[in-house]
Amino acid sequence: MEILAYGVQTDERPLLEAAFGENETGSGRHRVRCLEVFLNADTAPLAHGHEVISTSVNARLDEPALRELAAGGTRMIAQRSTGFNNIDLDVAASLGLTIARVSYYSPYSVAEFAWTLALAVGRRVIRAANRTREFDFRLDGLMGRDVHGQTVGVVGTGKIGECFSRIAHGFGTRLLGWDIAENPECLALGMRYVPLDQLLAESDLISLHVPLLPDTHHLIDADALARMKADAVLVNSSRGGLVDTGALVEALRAGRLGGVGLDVYEEETGLFFFDKSLETVTDDVLARLMTFPKVLVTSHQAYFTAEAVGQIIATTVRNVEDYLAGRGNENTLVPRPS
Repeated sequence: MEILAYGVQTDERPLLEAAFGENETGSGRHRVRCLEVFLNADTAPLAHGHEVISTSVNARLDEPALRELAAGGTRMIAQRSTGFNNIDLDVAASLGLTIARVSYYSPYSVAEFAWTLALAVGRRVIRAANRTREFDFRLDGLMGRDVHGQTVGVVGTGKIGECFSRIAHGFGTRLLGWDIAENPECLALGMRYVPLDQLLAESDLISLHVPLLPDTHHLIDADALARMKADAVLVNSSRGGLVDTGALVEALRAGRLGGVGLDVYEEETGLFFFDKSLETVTDDVLARLMTFPKVLVTSHQAYFTAEAVGQIIATTVRNVEDYLAGRGNENTLVPRPS
């Protein structure tokens, strides 16, 4: 069978081709056709004739795209990500499409990268690197703060939040947590669970690790930003929609926050994973955000380690094999019609 994979990164392609080359039972081989383009209503016709396709986190699986896929013979979509807020599951079910995701991969990849952002922002690493490339070795404006002794607020204490908290504990910080359920592993680290308003008010560093749901959309809005310490550092390596970016720009313009590290952006679709260096940026909010020297934006790369991508691909292969065998698994979002 030929499987069509959308949104495949250059470094990801050989891993994907090798993983789909031979299935787990050894009973045959699959061919995977890799596309750099992301799936949406305009690119969905490329999937005509492919029963199984695989998509990336930036796919737009709305009703028009899903209807086009179903009309072209697609019956199974294996998304290579944990988040699935980009998929209209009700429409998929009505069209008889099976949907699966990757419910778990290395939480260390994202947690470690969140700390990479926090430290790079807090210790002015980007500004320092830019200076030294021009042989400017002054320290003016580069003073940072020790992480040791700070209060770290972890918003969302699932597997990634737990890993982030373990690293924070190693630094010797005071841990505050907010989630719908307390994580015993985080409690063992000395974390104290508090209301979100209290976490925002007391934390020197705040890192977001909750999924994007209707209740968490713009969780960090103008009111939340106003509750934070004036020199607090905010890190988001989860989903862009957790932060009201317009409100964040206004807070920065007012001189608030000690730094911001973002690996995600609420309007990243069509921007992230593309080379836009020769184009005029029309997103005014992002353009303004990038002008602040204490802001670091990366292109949704927190998950992008060999270990995490390897796990994502292995799970995707298993999801496809289970579909072809007529069974579901813990990653199934919309089961195969009976």
